[in-house]
Amino acid sequence: MAFDEKQLLIKDNSTEISAFSLSDATSVKKTSKKLTKRQWLTVVVFGIANFIAALCISLQAPFYPQEAERKGATATEYGFVFGIYELTCFITCPIFGMYLPKLGPRFVYNAGIFVTAVSCILFGVLDYVEDHTSFLALSFAVRIVEALGSAGTLTATFSIIAAEFPESVATTFASLETFFGLGLIVGPTVGGVLYQFGGFVLPFLVTGIVLLVGGTVSVLLLPGETIQLDASSVVASRNSGLLAILRVPSVALSAASIVASSMSLGFIAATLEPHLRQFNLSPVLMGFMFIISGGMYAIVAPFAGFLCDRGVGPKVLASVGNFCIAFSYFLIGPSPFFAIDTVLWMVIIGLMIHGTGIGCSLVTAFIGALQSAVKNGFSNDISTYAMVSGLWASAFALGAFVGPSIGGVMLDLVGFRWGTLVVIGTHALSFIAHIIFIQVESPRPKYTEIVTEEIRPLLKATQVRA
Repeated sequence: MAFDEKQLLIKDNSTEISAFSLSDATSVKKTSKKLTKRQWLTVVVFGIANFIAALCISLQAPFYPQEAERKGATATEYGFVFGIYELTCFITCPIFGMYLPKLGPRFVYNAGIFVTAVSCILFGVLDYVEDHTSFLALSFAVRIVEALGSAGTLTATFSIIAAEFPESVATTFASLETFFGLGLIVGPTVGGVLYQFGGFVLPFLVTGIVLLVGGTVSVLLLPGETIQLDASSVVASRNSGLLAILRVPSVALSAASIVASSMSLGFIAATLEPHLRQFNLSPVLMGFMFIISGGMYAIVAPFAGFLCDRGVGPKVLASVGNFCIAFSYFLIGPSPFFAIDTVLWMVIIGLMIHGTGIGCSLVTAFIGALQSAVKNGFSNDISTYAMVSGLWASAFALGAFVGPSIGGVMLDLVGFRWGTLVVIGTHALSFIAHIIFIQVESPRPKYTEIVTEEIRPLLKATQVRA
């Protein structure tokens, strides 16, 4: 007689409950499934697209603040130019997530790629606008349209991953995030090099054209519509909505962690270049400074996803990530509580720790939210995947809007070092909240009572003694 990790409950007068775990070695063998051709195509297409999309997001960080200031913009103003992109994503990602099953993930993904590419090219043309007001207004307009394309692509990507790789969502998601991290690495460097040799226009022109080519490849290679939903599932998805998911405490905590992590990324994007001007770095070297955090993120994210798929709690890894991010800002500033000047080697170490924290927190937050939603009664299908995808993208966008916006304001008012206390405080609170949640959430072991002919006499005997 073999049992597959089942639990047998027996009651007697010496012990209230005794649990016996019976297992047959042959019944717990794990089978490893190879990826199908369609899954390989999906990974390749998404990997290329994530890499190029990250280029579009990150390439302007080393030089846009300086160019904006040349046209009369303050740190507060160009901080909001960085932030408006994410604010638009915050507003529209839940909408895409809710209507994604009806619109079709493949269509939304491809359309988003092309909109993002064209907008990237148009942003480079803004260099010919010299008027301060017109430059800012057009910067906002182009970034809003670009964000619409990115929001659709991001939401569709998460949903298709969850549907196509149900047995390894964390690993697959984290692996694709590696491509995104590589794009963040290469983006500032490519942007700095192209800016140094061709001015403001060249980085956006080259990246936009490359993304257009990548979008064409997506249309040709991305498998046909793989996700089907009946009408009742779509209606259930709309009726439940993000507010229903956010009522689950674990999901709400994951969303808060995403907001905090993306806030730190946005803060760095808008303020690191002005903070490092004191070292008189060239555009190329400034670009290399931006790749440090992204490089560590690309390395750590797959490992974090692997650990999640192997049973490590997402909240545990998220707490580690929040601690690392808070600590990293103590070094990057350094914190105003340290009576020392900014040192370049401390900044580099801080950026490495920052990327490690981001890699731990972002991937695990998505997985934790998805697991918690299904555990609390939401259907294990594309309707829930789409809503959680929209939630992740929306929370990320909210933090990425708040980060550069607050960063620009703090840079103008109190400077970089004092401004970092906002990010440090946010992640300290998130770290404490995760620790409390881990301690309070004490899952009880679940036992399944098995009554068969072989053990029925034993149960009767214990009842007689009792």
